[in-house]
Amino acid sequence: MTSPGHREVNPAELAAMLADGKALLIDVREPNEFAAERIAGAVNVPLSGFDPAGLPDAGGKPVILQCAGGKRSGMALDKCSVAQASIDTHLAGGLAAWKAAGLPVVKG
Repeated sequence: MTSPGHREVNPAELAAMLADGKALLIDVREPNEFAAERIAGAVNVPLSGFDPAGLPDAGGKPVILQCAGGKRSGMALDKCSVAQASIDTHLAGGLAAWKAAGLPVVKG
């Protein structure tokens, strides 16, 4: 799900960015989904209360949004665009694509 102005990273690109400490990953799924399984290092900021102004400071690193399949992170990117936040990138295919690529998740 890509809208104009949305950029995507694939799971391998995101994994490399996270391994190098070169991105802040924001998981916009709801807290119960986040608690069940998540990408290591992700910060949970649920879409239901998502406010670009309230996101943690990324220290100059790019902020990447992520959800289960890409729809909610795209909606969050739309909110960033309206708020004129500089966040424009999400994980293509979300957590499902991450797992399909064989990348690890933290459970529980």
